[in-house]
Formats: sequence, C-alpha cells, structure tokens
Amino acid sequence: MVVAVVGPTASGKSDVGIALAQALDGEVVNADAMQLYRGMDVGTAKLAPGERGGIVHHLLDELDVTETADVATYQRRARETVADVAARGRVPLLVGGSGLYVRAALEDMRFPGTDVEVRARWERRLAEIGAPALHAELVERDPEAAAKILPSNGRRIVRALEVGELTGQPFAASLPAPTPALPHVTIGLAVPREQLDARIDGRVRRMWDAGLVAEVEELLTRGLRDGRTASRALGYAQVIEALDGRTTEAEAAELTARLTRRFARKQESWFRRDPGVLWLDAPDGRDAPSLAAEALDRLPSSLRARAVGSRP
Repeated sequence: MVVAVVGPTASGKSDVGIALAQALDGEVVNADAMQLYRGMDVGTAKLAPGERGGIVHHLLDELDVTETADVATYQRRARETVADVAARGRVPLLVGGSGLYVRAALEDMRFPGTDVEVRARWERRLAEIGAPALHAELVERDPEAAAKILPSNGRRIVRALEVGELTGQPFAASLPAPTPALPHVTIGLAVPREQLDARIDGRVRRMWDAGLVAEVEELLTRGLRDGRTASRALGYAQVIEALDGRTTEAEAAELTARLTRRFARKQESWFRRDPGVLWLDAPDGRDAPSLAAEALDRLPSSLRARAVGSRP
C-alpha cells in the first residue's frame, strides 16, 4: 500500500514524509513536478541529501531543464518506482504537492497523446495573440475546460486546445472521476491561512538568501530559457525577468511570494476535492514527529503493525 503525503507548499510535507518513512521502514517517491529537474534545488526547496534523514528518495533530479516534464511519463516512472520499493518489502511514500501528478500515480487515469504539429500550431497562435485572447477561443470551443484554466496560463490553454483537436472531446473528459489504480491512503496537511502565508513569505526570503539568483544564472548556461516547463517555475521565471532588467530583484521576490501564496490556495482546493484525504491540522508549533505519530494512528492496521519494530 502507498502512503501519500500531500498539501500546499510550505505545509511541511517533506519532513512528515521522512518521519513516516522512518517509522514504516519506507522510501520516499517525489511528487513535486519541479523537483524532477536537476539543478533546481534552492527555488523548489528540494532537500539536500544530508537533510533526508537517511531515507532513500526517488524521482529527484530526473530531467535537464531543457526537457519538458509531462504527467504521462511521470505516471509510468512513479508506478515503476512504487512497485520496486514494495517488491523490496519497503513502504512507498508518495510526497509532494503537484496534485495532478499525485492523482496520476495513484488513480486510473489515461492521458491523451500529443502531436508535435498540432501543439506547435497552437503555440504559434499563443505567441501571435497572447494567452487571454487564446483563452477566449477556448471558451468558445470548450467552455468547461476554459472555466478551470486561468486566462494567463498559456501552456494549459494550448494543451486543452490540442487535446480537443486530437480527441474531438472536451479537455475535461480526459480527467475522469477518481478510480484507484493502486491501494493507498492519503494524508493531507492543513495549515491556517495566515500561518501558511507567513511560512511562504519566509521561505521566499530564505531562497533569495540561499542563492536563488545565482542558481538561476547557472541554469541559464544550461539552457533554462529553452525549457518550456522549467523556465516558468515559480521563482525561476521571476528571477529571469529581474536578470533581464524587466523588474528589480526586490520586485521579483515580492511577486514570487504573492504568486506562491495564490498557488498554495489552488493546491489546497485541489486536494480538498478528494473526500478520501485524511487531514491533519499542522499549525505552527507542531513538529513532524508529532504529525507523523498522528498519521500513523489513522493508517490501516496493516500499516500500523509495520511501525512496530521498524528502525527508529
């Protein structure tokens, strides 16, 4: 059985995942799309090897920044990894806040393919008229999908139009009702809104202090600008704008914090739609071991039994 640990950014998922893995003799499988990228460490709050509590972590540093992360490939790799961990008698812990990636790993989801020419045509259209105008076209073609996609999110607009053209069906039809593909239990971490906002603001400040700008400068030499996914990551896109002189570093940091707060709300909304998530209150003052202990109490008896006699 897979144990998933989910929740918004800065809710403490990484530390709780480690504490649970230590209790259950498990291994962590990353479910954060941006942590798949090599070199994107500071801006994604990726734990350094020495911060992983001796727990094996999988699906980190899988991609170059010029490569495009896609959920279908992640689904295959995550399921292969989960199967390998379980086959060795360990408990797989899926940890991360990328909601669609978590669903793809755990549920019966099939993803429409892609067509290079169709995708390129819609991307040219995006470059010509901009995301809001292309979103208006999506409203006419697929109003249900358009209602779920921000007018500024050009990448998702293009994908919705591509899927619609390839399948002849609404984009929303490619995301069916949840049907479990792997036996799992999902633990969600809930942090009061004001506390979460403060954590995010503090995290962004620490990222700048820890050298996010230098990290982006290094990644630019590796082709970050050519990475359709990586170059748009929160923090990285804003630093690129500052390095290009379109904004100041202070403005980039403030915008990163504001967009991350907004993103955290979307993450929590996504996971709240799943009635199977077991939510734990994770306010300031609660540490990872206490949250892990509460999570253990809510796991099925077969998993709780594994905690007895496992390594400390």
